[in-house]
Amino acid sequence: MNARLLLLFSRYPTPGKVKTRLIPGLGAEGAASLQRCLTRHILGVARRFVETAKIDLEVWFDGSRITLMQRMFGMEFCYRPQGGGDLGQRMVQAFAAAFGQGRRQVVLMGSDCPEISEALLAESFFLLEGYDLVLGPAKDGGYYLIGLRTWHPELFRDIPWGTGEVLEKTLAAARRLKLPVALLESLTDIDRPEDLAVWARISQRSGDV
Repeated sequence: MNARLLLLFSRYPTPGKVKTRLIPGLGAEGAASLQRCLTRHILGVARRFVETAKIDLEVWFDGSRITLMQRMFGMEFCYRPQGGGDLGQRMVQAFAAAFGQGRRQVVLMGSDCPEISEALLAESFFLLEGYDLVLGPAKDGGYYLIGLRTWHPELFRDIPWGTGEVLEKTLAAARRLKLPVALLESLTDIDRPEDLAVWARISQRSGDV
């Protein structure tokens, strides 16, 4: 088994269920279309990276069935349902499964940050050679990526998910655990109307529209 694993968290683009903060401006269908495009874009980045780096990839999804994910995003990916609970509980389930399989470096990223590149993913795994925890700070106060080389479920407890305190509280938990931490560059998650300019720039360059 490959010791390194990349996990992608995403949601099936059901109108009215995704990108809800953007529905007032884009409408339910427009917000769902954005979710679909973002997921396809980041899947393309992830696929190119893992093929080159020889790293395994799993897509952990919410809001649908495996057959619908396969139909929309392709049959070549390994899909796994996220299960219940809040975001932290779902990430705990994914990391626990990965380390339970014997993985030694696990990176989890969301599908909301189109600025993630193959080079950044390579950097995250490289940093896990010397750090227990790697975080990609999001400009809204959360994080778009988290990487671990040892399993610490405490990093996901008592975190106010969906707020601007997520990164700060996670770093505080890491300090309590005395974990060496590396930070990647700060990037933008596409969640608010003011974030759409970032996606417009990237999608025009990549053709993922």
